[in-house]
Amino acid sequence: MSAEATTGERANILLVDDMEDNLIALEAVLGSLNEPLVRARSGEEAMRALLRQRFAVVLLDIRMPGMDGFETAANIKRLDQTKDVPIIFLTGTDTDAGYAFRGYATGAADYLTKPFDPWVLRAKVTVFLELHRKNRQLEHLLARERGQFDELADRLRRIEAHLAAGTLQDASELRSRIRRMEELLTEIRRGRAA
Repeated sequence: MSAEATTGERANILLVDDMEDNLIALEAVLGSLNEPLVRARSGEEAMRALLRQRFAVVLLDIRMPGMDGFETAANIKRLDQTKDVPIIFLTGTDTDAGYAFRGYATGAADYLTKPFDPWVLRAKVTVFLELHRKNRQLEHLLARERGQFDELADRLRRIEAHLAAGTLQDASELRSRIRRMEELLTEIRRGRAA
């Protein structure tokens, strides 16, 4: 079973570039991944999109009017809601070696120079999609475990309250309640082993 099937959600990809031709090229390269591709034509538009929905990865052009890619990346990494979204910088310039350094310093997970190899870009994005799915799967498992531990804590509190009030009729009733708690713990352990 795939992680996508487990979490029941698709992984959004944010494409940020001020040039229509570049957005079309990115959509052509990444369309075969069958994931939602969301366009943004500026850093400001990208930030609005990131605040509205969750993304697995951002492909971010560096040279844009207004808020450039570096400033956009800095804003993405500054917010708790978006700081963990990986950024792949895309740039049409390879003359300035400082661009790559600045990109990584700003928080980029990767950096590609245009024109890029479509297979390489697709492979890199696929890695981030899988990481996103695995993280979502872990979040769901942790939430389920938290719920199970809360249930155990509640059962223990009820047993303690009955013991303190002297309302438990006999030791067999106490053993029965403890057995149910042990069964829940066994279920939690099995879930971790799977």
